[in-house]
Amino acid sequence: MKAVIMAGGKGSRISKIASDIPKPMISIGNIPVLEREINNLKQQGIRDIIITVSHLGNVITDYFGNGSGISPATGQPFGVNIEYYFEKEPLGNAGALYEIKDKLDEDFLLLNADSLFNISFRRFIDFHRQKGGLASILTHPNAHPYDSALIETDAGCCVTNWLTKEEPRPKFYKNRVNAGIHILSPSLLSQRPPTPKVDLDRQILKPLAGNGKLFAYDSPEYIKDMGTPERYAAVSKDLEEGIITAKNMDNPQKAIFLDRDGTINKYVGFLTNIDDLELIDDAAKAIKLINDSGYLAVVVTNQPVIARGEVTFDELDAIHNKLETLLGFEGAYLDRIYFCPHHPHKGYEGERPEYKIECECRKPKAGMLLKAAEELNISLENSVMAGDGENDIKAGKAAGCRTALIGSNENLGQDFSAATLYDFISDFLSKKGEK
Repeated sequence: MKAVIMAGGKGSRISKIASDIPKPMISIGNIPVLEREINNLKQQGIRDIIITVSHLGNVITDYFGNGSGISPATGQPFGVNIEYYFEKEPLGNAGALYEIKDKLDEDFLLLNADSLFNISFRRFIDFHRQKGGLASILTHPNAHPYDSALIETDAGCCVTNWLTKEEPRPKFYKNRVNAGIHILSPSLLSQRPPTPKVDLDRQILKPLAGNGKLFAYDSPEYIKDMGTPERYAAVSKDLEEGIITAKNMDNPQKAIFLDRDGTINKYVGFLTNIDDLELIDDAAKAIKLINDSGYLAVVVTNQPVIARGEVTFDELDAIHNKLETLLGFEGAYLDRIYFCPHHPHKGYEGERPEYKIECECRKPKAGMLLKAAEELNISLENSVMAGDGENDIKAGKAAGCRTALIGSNENLGQDFSAATLYDFISDFLSKKGEK
């Protein structure tokens, strides 16, 4: 598969760090961001690359040439084939695609050159081919969903709605945003929009939402914009700590599994009313520590209210959307939420018999953790299950995780105990996971 990298931005927000080179050529760990992107592609067999350039584009072309030379930063061959398209006039973030469409005869990767990432393209490409759509976008949760474009999907990962930054949004929403990594069919370039500049999101992708041809591949892998001095400092730190490479899904992941009620949000019995969901003090702060550490933050929660007929799946989704929205306001996010809708005890008014079963996912069984491990390539022995009850500890042990009991010193065989989630996470991470 061929890759197109859009490298024409001016990078005005990061000009304090470097004003005489284009933004993609700013170095992270002594290697330009664009070179790191190219290396990530090359390592996975993607070697045919087209780079679109404009502002100070000669700096990029002089550095990489046609890809057959030696990197000034590493002393190693670039090992790729590079072509360029030079924008003489600004064409927007997608206008150049129409100028190079004759070079795109099959589905292609489209990447922004101003982000630092390390992802498994193999997984993304497999997903795209399985879905068979005109486009697939890579989505992820981020620390500021309140000012990001939001992507809504159905159960089959088909995009049903695309809310741009300026559009009204629901009061509560799932934290899923476009990461700026795409696979597109060249058929999308058959007719150019009648504007001098073309906006990829608003004019090409957003119109596909709801027609069954646009899919979202949700990934917890490392993808961060380094376009401000603050973000540059953050990604530099992540590189130094090895987080960027470690979060590639081809590598085993570490997770902190989290119970929901009584661990993240205040316990109110069976939570059936969205208005009753309230975060525990410092819970968002704890989850933000997880986000910054390289561990995945994965919720696993029993929700027998489904089987009891007290909450519908849509109502549970709304509750989880509120949870994600409240966390997002505090700069924290969950990488995934798993829930068990079953309950084994029958004979109650209003119950849903199809969910009144013995299952393998309801804690204290390990089913939800095992499913997460399969989907997210999680190393269970290097992960922790944290919750406020005996079932959480038993589920964690059954999965082969270490365990943390929150809110009690009772001896349930747990490896760690703490008064609050924040107390546990801050102590656990400061000791780098030592017992």
